[in-house]
Amino acid sequence: MVNYVVVEKTEGTFFNYQGRTEKQAEEARTIIKNLDEMIRFYKHSGIHTLLAEQSFSATRQYVWSFLSQPHNLSEITPQHMGFQVTSPLKPEKMYSGQIITYKVSPFKGFRINWITEITHVQEGWYFVDEQRFGPYRFWHHKHFLSETEKGVKMTDEVSYKMPFGFLGEIINRLLVKRRLRKIFEYRQAVLPKQFGN
Repeated sequence: MVNYVVVEKTEGTFFNYQGRTEKQAEEARTIIKNLDEMIRFYKHSGIHTLLAEQSFSATRQYVWSFLSQPHNLSEITPQHMGFQVTSPLKPEKMYSGQIITYKVSPFKGFRINWITEITHVQEGWYFVDEQRFGPYRFWHHKHFLSETEKGVKMTDEVSYKMPFGFLGEIINRLLVKRRLRKIFEYRQAVLPKQFGN
């Protein structure tokens, strides 16, 4: 039996997969291709946008009940980022105008406060959070749920702009874009355990 090692690069992220057969190696390539299709970046008028899509077998109501409780954010964020909600969350469910404060460590040895506002909520269907104070010059994150024949599709659309002009663009290309992709790759891995494929 031949051992295959598949190493491919997608938007700065390296995937390593070692299988025992050619079939397993092909499965690894399919996973990489699917991630590329589910997590995409584009740029418009100086704004960067990440678009991520993911489908589950759960009901829309069940997925909403989890996503609409801000304290669950730490469960779907990589542990090494030290994501911690610091604001008191009463009531537990989000609402328009709600201010949520966090501490997060985007890079080792660097911990920051981040303050967002939930600006729009349509119960069971979508919500929008916007940065009020934090590391970005602009941050606007839309979360949508839509029903499908097999369950529900979740779509995240994150639009952001870096501070520091040209230097910020370099930081984005070298670090931030990769970090954001890794966060959503992590969610692609952990959310099916919560909601089913």
